[in-house]
Amino acid sequence: MSMSIYSSLSVLPFCSNSPNLQRCRSHLLPSTSLLTPSNYSTTRPSITTQNLLSKNRKVDIICCCSMPVVQVSSPQGLLSCSRALWVTRSLIAWNVDVGNGSCYLYASRTADLVLTDDGVQGEDVVINLEEDSGGLPLNVIEKFPHICNYRAFKVPSTVDVKSLLKCQLAVAPFHADGQCISATGLQLPGVLDDLFAYSGPLGAVFTEEAVSLYLWAPTAQVVRACIYSDPSGGTPLESVLLEEDNGVWSVNGPRTWEGCYYVYEVSVYHPSTLQIEMCTTNDPYARGLSSDGMRTLLVNLDCDTLKPEGWDELADEKSILSSFSDISIYELHIRDFSASDQTVRPDFRGGYLAFTSQDSAGIRHLKTLSAAGLTHVHLLPTFQFGGVDDEKEKWEYADTNKLATLPPDSDEQQAQVTAIQDKDGYNWGYNPVLWGVPKGSYASNPNGSSRTLEFRKMVQALNRIGLRVVLDVVYNHLHGSGPLDDNSVLDKVVPGYYLRRDRDGFIEHSACENNTANEHFMVERLILDDLLCWAVNYKVDGFRFDLMGHLMKSTMVKAKSSLQSLSKEKNGTDGSKIYLYGEGWDFGEVAKNGRGINASQFNLHGTGIGSFNDRIRDAVLGGSPFGHPLQQGFITGLSLQPNAQDHGSKTAMDQMLAVSKDHIQVAMAANLRDFVLTSRNGEEVKGSEVLTHDGLPVGYASCPTETINYVSAHDNETLFDIVCLKTPMEISVDDRCRINHLATSIVALSQGIPFFHSGDEILRSKSLDRDSYNSGDWFNRLDFSYETNNWGVGLPPKGKNEKNWPLIKTRLADPSFKPKKSHIVAAVENFSNILRIRYSSPLLRLRTANAIQQRVRFHNTGPSWVPGVIVMSIEDGHDGMPGLAQLDPIYSYIVVVFNACPTEVTAAIPALQSRTLQLHPVQLMSTDKLVKSSKYEASSGTFNVPSRTTSVFVEPRGI
Repeated sequence: MSMSIYSSLSVLPFCSNSPNLQRCRSHLLPSTSLLTPSNYSTTRPSITTQNLLSKNRKVDIICCCSMPVVQVSSPQGLLSCSRALWVTRSLIAWNVDVGNGSCYLYASRTADLVLTDDGVQGEDVVINLEEDSGGLPLNVIEKFPHICNYRAFKVPSTVDVKSLLKCQLAVAPFHADGQCISATGLQLPGVLDDLFAYSGPLGAVFTEEAVSLYLWAPTAQVVRACIYSDPSGGTPLESVLLEEDNGVWSVNGPRTWEGCYYVYEVSVYHPSTLQIEMCTTNDPYARGLSSDGMRTLLVNLDCDTLKPEGWDELADEKSILSSFSDISIYELHIRDFSASDQTVRPDFRGGYLAFTSQDSAGIRHLKTLSAAGLTHVHLLPTFQFGGVDDEKEKWEYADTNKLATLPPDSDEQQAQVTAIQDKDGYNWGYNPVLWGVPKGSYASNPNGSSRTLEFRKMVQALNRIGLRVVLDVVYNHLHGSGPLDDNSVLDKVVPGYYLRRDRDGFIEHSACENNTANEHFMVERLILDDLLCWAVNYKVDGFRFDLMGHLMKSTMVKAKSSLQSLSKEKNGTDGSKIYLYGEGWDFGEVAKNGRGINASQFNLHGTGIGSFNDRIRDAVLGGSPFGHPLQQGFITGLSLQPNAQDHGSKTAMDQMLAVSKDHIQVAMAANLRDFVLTSRNGEEVKGSEVLTHDGLPVGYASCPTETINYVSAHDNETLFDIVCLKTPMEISVDDRCRINHLATSIVALSQGIPFFHSGDEILRSKSLDRDSYNSGDWFNRLDFSYETNNWGVGLPPKGKNEKNWPLIKTRLADPSFKPKKSHIVAAVENFSNILRIRYSSPLLRLRTANAIQQRVRFHNTGPSWVPGVIVMSIEDGHDGMPGLAQLDPIYSYIVVVFNACPTEVTAAIPALQSRTLQLHPVQLMSTDKLVKSSKYEASSGTFNVPSRTTSVFVEPRGI
């Protein structure tokens, strides 16, 4: 996910002469589509003052006719805001001081509330709220920490709150002299959770006799299901009213509904329009859809016709996974994988079925990586997302033949690509519409059940070549909101509940758009149910959480527990093998636990849930994705071979290089908080005591599987492109290729879980595009024939790259930057070899923090280190001898030397004298002549390693 951070909406004070008055009053007018009594279901009572009260109970309530008229003195609230929160059945929270005055709750069944100079008018009833001098209770503060200082107002126990919640609501406090202090709408998630938390069936439930529909919609006034025979157009076969039971609407239909489509019509008050809206929407628990999500498909995922042959036994065919420490991850976009692969059937390209083409160039490439040890393929979003039409015949295409004739530094390619970027078949997919349905554009037919069957075939095909499947899930935000947006679903069903709001009641957008609020019970439940659906019904093996820090830690822990409770015997899925990881960034409204303890890097230790380690990325490459693109790092020439960027004095650069080395070493020890190493200053420090430039601990993990080490991902420039930007202009393409491999080898040989962006191993380029989420097939092309790495296909799209075009243009125009096929083939071999080395010894995949502390050592440390060189050793024990247990039957000792220098280095390590080390057999068999020239001299413990090379030395047992 791109890490652009947007500011929340702000609200200006309301006053009678404000220029905002006319803008706001358009939201305060009575609705033109209000429900009338004749529109109500005959089974539903009309809402009156008496209906809002429990029978024969006394309550302090003021009828509309008896409410005194008051003069409003510049009220500071608007009904279009929701600054008060109804947090439990009996409490409303608001940061307003009424002093000796009073506070009133207003309700209108028909959404007729308006704010005038005389106060709030148009209400059916007004209820007096008494301030609770005890303030908000601890359980409320824990759930809503951002309002910990708000005042508490008590709702009388005799009020029928459940009926009241179906109305338009507002609160207004008054001074003792009758002047209105303010007025605002209410946020309802707290009271909805208190009264309507539900764990029963939701969505479509199939039995032998019936198809039943269940929808959680406690604020709805009427819910109707329209059943259709076709995916679009036509009139409904049936239109049936659902009946409500404690917030859940349901209906039983005939078994003949299976295979039909449906939508809900939900009549509900929507705070964004201040009206009762008739919202047409899909089922939040949809498991099938028509094209572009127009209607929900009634699909039974247990139907045998939707299962590939051997599907029920797939759990027994998956590759062995003894420990999560054995995982390595390859991040891949479904369309990238095959859209340009001429060895794939044209009708399969860019879709699920391309993975079933066993003789394609892409599958042959994945088989090579799998044979080398790769365990998991991480697929970018595969759920129903916005931004790509499901119907391929509607797509527009750039003229690639013409684009190929243009100069490598031309701006014409990007102009043609961006002209159609919202009409082509490309998008990364971080625009969630419905989480529980496979994306239709990747299927051969977006209507019907093809997407279910073909998705399963994809998972099965990958499993059968030894690769487990990780899904990229995006629960932190939704693409649509409001009652009118075609991409809005959840916000139509229970408006104001699923999306996180700021203190004024407006949707938070720090996670790109429409942040979700998983701290609310039914949001969390939907996430957990969705994960279980994918795990059980699609047999996936892991989940990567986009902007995971925007979820609560408790949700992630529940997700892990729920998934790992699955068994092959009961569920057809071995939940103990399902791995969870994500982006633990801490920013926005959730930063520093602003909405509860969130799933950030620093909060997840001890959970076994992985988070991306940006420390190693930034130290290896230099700077950060948000810094100057020429900022160099450990492998890109910092101090050793400076570029044109001013990095300060030689002393400053040397210091920065030493800091980078410390960060990398902590990361190579799985980024453990308590791992002890010698720092650049010669001091013994823990990983948590090594600090980033902004004073945060580098080490944050408690065990190796809590760290995802990486240097590139779909976000930002590719690894090869970053290397081309940061290294000096004058170095050779041979050197750039070696630096690319040096980076992937650091990741592959670190403790923790290695993560690679697809194409790292083939020098993939996106022509220096820093954010290719919507840059089309042209800039995102992967070529598994190894003919090209896609370098120099034009200046990248203007929107995110224009300010760097001067830097980019000089590089793209230089033919010496472009690798040959021989470079790409060599890169594939080097990458495969480094994977083989990782999987040649359990010492490179230690399973516990204690094992890493006992066995891993870093040499060439302290102030007198040889700059640009990292030396790591891993020791094993011997059977029958005291001390360390024996883990590896082949090697008793491993030494890895990383040389980032532009020249060969000699490093004498006294602690490694007199060992029987030799170059790893995989490197001895390599076609890389440089690495084969690496040497070790036992008498002095001296290593000679060629420039920009990773050399692995092993001590075989019995020598």
